[in-house]
Amino acid sequence: MNEKIKIELPNNIQLFIKREDLLHPHISGNKFRKLKYNIQEAIDKEADVLITFGGAFSNHILATAAAGKEYGIRTLGIIRGEEILNTFLDNPTLSLASKMGMQFKFISRSEYDKKSDYDFIEQLKTQYNACYILPEGGTNDLAIKGCEEILDESDSLFEYVCCPVGTGGTISGIINSSSKEQKIIGFSALKGNFLEDVICKFVTKKNWIINNEYHFGGYGKVTDELVSFLNQFYFKTEIPLDPIYTGKMVYGVLDMIQRNEFQANSKILLIHTGGLQGIKGVNKLRLKKGKGILQYL
Repeated sequence: MNEKIKIELPNNIQLFIKREDLLHPHISGNKFRKLKYNIQEAIDKEADVLITFGGAFSNHILATAAAGKEYGIRTLGIIRGEEILNTFLDNPTLSLASKMGMQFKFISRSEYDKKSDYDFIEQLKTQYNACYILPEGGTNDLAIKGCEEILDESDSLFEYVCCPVGTGGTISGIINSSSKEQKIIGFSALKGNFLEDVICKFVTKKNWIINNEYHFGGYGKVTDELVSFLNQFYFKTEIPLDPIYTGKMVYGVLDMIQRNEFQANSKILLIHTGGLQGIKGVNKLRLKKGKGILQYL
């Protein structure tokens, strides 16, 4: 559903948001799209366990747990950081994933860095014979196939389509299904300029760019300025945004509009990729530091 954002903008620009966060209570946003064909593939291969990777607040970990529960497949999350082994039930994301039946394996950060190595993956396949392994963040060819379904025919009227970028899978699907007249802008949640190389492995079109200016210090970084913006945005629009991905993108788009970086009279579509479950964790960490919190959800 494309929802028009009712805020006054210069140059007769119109802003809409595609509410992918409303697709499913727990498998929401781009995670729903990424898991769709992967789950079908796991079922077709008669896998008895889904194995994937993530940090303590990972949207992908929770979505995989929810998908496993919904489709009757066991799930195993390989979690970065041994230090939370005895306290993970205090973590909102892992606690809910556990209630959905996911089991966990906590490994050191140095071991976690090997998650894509051939030997590491082969060891998992030996230990869990009938397993289906999903990469961190869920991005693979089947995930991109699912993300190609984010845009539909009605979205062709937008000159610009903007989405947050983590592993590059979501924007790759959007680029593949976009029209050549559209400009696709990805807003990186991470520091660095490496995402272009990743995305180029999955796309052939040239109608896209990655903006690296609105990561607010890097992945998972949430500043007082960002929290204040998100609270004000919700007060004006009643649209909740997560502070790790979509919130940073919306901040960036509105700032670019004020800087006259979009053509006058243009229609811009923003992709809400979900991730709202992470708000509880962000608020918990900020409260410990005596900082202001997101005042919704």
